[in-house]
Amino acid sequence: MRIRGAVLVVTGGGTGIGRAVSLEAARRGAAGVVLTYARSAGEAEATAAEVERLGTPALAERADVADTAQVEALAERALERFGRVDALVNNAATTRAVPPGDLAALTDDIWREILDVNVVGAFRCARALERPLRQARGAIVNTSSISAFRAGGSSIAYGVSKAALQQLTRSLAAVLAPEVRVNAVAPGTVATRWQTGLRGEEGFAEFARQEREVIPLRATTQPEQVADALLGLLEMDAVTGETLIVDGGKHVLY
Repeated sequence: MRIRGAVLVVTGGGTGIGRAVSLEAARRGAAGVVLTYARSAGEAEATAAEVERLGTPALAERADVADTAQVEALAERALERFGRVDALVNNAATTRAVPPGDLAALTDDIWREILDVNVVGAFRCARALERPLRQARGAIVNTSSISAFRAGGSSIAYGVSKAALQQLTRSLAAVLAPEVRVNAVAPGTVATRWQTGLRGEEGFAEFARQEREVIPLRATTQPEQVADALLGLLEMDAVTGETLIVDGGKHVLY
């Protein structure tokens, strides 16, 4: 498949990496972008307006991926508006900042929330869009994380959820073949509101500065670079079940 002429559903598509995916898809000539949000309505609408200014019809839809009814309604609205769906970008995610050593603070409710959004949410979207994706011989790409490969990150539950998302990627690649390919991208540190929300503006700036001193590419990854990887995997017709790490080479030093 090619992004030009394709219809994409991008969960969490109004901000950060999802916003970069939505805009880059428009620049590449997508026929339509359905971008979802759970809370950031204003930002999602603004992103949809930017997509349309680039010449691609867009639809911003509230759809909490933790809610099956909302996900199924999203699939229906996407098909009503565009008639087909060629690609799904499972980008919606959540986390809680819990120090790894503070097991008592990592409550059952936090586990349930993170797994429900980051893993089951991606499955719900794939399940709801299975039929049109098969018909289009389309593709799915999931936003994982370097936290899937190593201890650390915002919380133990987040890392476990992203590792589970990679297993979901492999499982869906097997069961949806040959019509639908399924891959994932695992970003490292990316300059988005996600990071500043976890570390604060000054905390993230210092963390990123220290990281740039040691990682091979000496640069902080930008959301547009992750978007390139996500969209690239959608177009790689001979690749399925794979996870591509995008972290400036930091993982080779672990």
